[in-house]
Amino acid sequence: MSSERFDVVVIGGGPGGYPAAIRARQLGLSVALVEREHLGGVCLNWGCIPTKALLRTSEVHHLIQRADDFGLNVEGVSFDLAKVVKRSRQVSKRLNTGVKALLKKNQVTVLDGFGRLAGPGRVAVESADGSVSEIEAGSIILATGARARSLPGLEADGKLIWAYREAMVPKEMPRRLLVVGSGAIGIEFASFYNDLGAEVTVVEALPRILPVEDEEISGIAHKQFEKQGFTIHVNATVSSLEKGDDEVTATITPESGEATVATFDRVILAVGIVGNVENLGLEGTGVEVDRTHIVTNEWTETGEAGVYAIGDVAGPPWLAHKATHEGILCADRIAGSSGLHPMKPERIPGCTYCRPQIASVGLTESAAKTAGREIRIGRFPFRGNGKAIALGEMEGVVKTIFDARTGELLGAHMIGAEVTELIQGFVVAMNLETTEADLMHSVFPHPTLSEMMHESTLDAYDQAIHI
Repeated sequence: MSSERFDVVVIGGGPGGYPAAIRARQLGLSVALVEREHLGGVCLNWGCIPTKALLRTSEVHHLIQRADDFGLNVEGVSFDLAKVVKRSRQVSKRLNTGVKALLKKNQVTVLDGFGRLAGPGRVAVESADGSVSEIEAGSIILATGARARSLPGLEADGKLIWAYREAMVPKEMPRRLLVVGSGAIGIEFASFYNDLGAEVTVVEALPRILPVEDEEISGIAHKQFEKQGFTIHVNATVSSLEKGDDEVTATITPESGEATVATFDRVILAVGIVGNVENLGLEGTGVEVDRTHIVTNEWTETGEAGVYAIGDVAGPPWLAHKATHEGILCADRIAGSSGLHPMKPERIPGCTYCRPQIASVGLTESAAKTAGREIRIGRFPFRGNGKAIALGEMEGVVKTIFDARTGELLGAHMIGAEVTELIQGFVVAMNLETTEADLMHSVFPHPTLSEMMHESTLDAYDQAIHI
């Protein structure tokens, strides 16, 4: 193996690494992919996909509880938590198997083990048995992902205090649950457990939940979650966790005022992630690490010639689809493809699959104003949309932000049923440099939720029809 040479070696087989490997093979390059654990990475095995399977179960459970609203008589609704978890794991396993098949189909050489730089153009691969081999690489792509962040005194123990892995495979449903952190991961878990009957408390250190979202959308979400029974503390931290035999006592300290002491069955820590930059052989190279993430330019290149970094290890936004796009861009860059364009982070959509769903792309209202843009804002509520009323999903809003001078679509922010499927319409529009006129003159099918995208645009220019 030490004499084997590849045009490209990818370290990490997650949503950035395996598409990079496949794209490089499509471009005629010889490729090896080094993966130490699961093809598909955290997203497929322990993140995006299995959590959506769990959330689908809680969504169905919630709908069944509303059966009377739809003229249905349902009694004795219950759930089998073991089966819920089993289905989630089966979904993940099926996709993991699919990734293996895709790599085989594209003739990517997959090496099981831990990869690290071993000098210019060389990668060392350490197998599970401790043996080490080396391969030569024309280019090296670091796609090692990230892991859950822990805070001093708030470390997960896998039993009472969970990180995301434990939260996805509960053996029993906690009656009282504390979620520390209100980003997408924390809110999705809070929504899942709340819909299956847990008493959920969320603590957020910043002034509002879902802090990366538009402030107006964040406020609507806060009200909806409290209506569902959440207890939410913002501008507050969990200053201590005291573990008992089968419960945890938390001290919740607000920025001002007295601390609150409460007892929970389980705690989920969702306080961010850190890049997997350790033991990659970066010492003595030109690869720069900023805190816990590798620094790259707009072409995914690091400071070391021939070494690239993509996905979560290369910093925010920490999204699987960003990693995939970077991986493909990186492979094209290595192959010398023409007509490439650097990725524009402001055009990367974000989705949170709680109930109600949240989706966004582009500038928030606050960011647009801070940037000095004169803006026009349109809003259209779900309650004004025929399809939403027919679905029984009347809570939500579509918000659009345009440049008042040019009509450029600067941002779109949504909360409500199925908005994670709607947002891509605005993503495509932004990449095509669509103006308000283009959207106004587009015909949206009726009856669909997408009509709200049209009406929101019309509202920004005082032309909305149905409100």
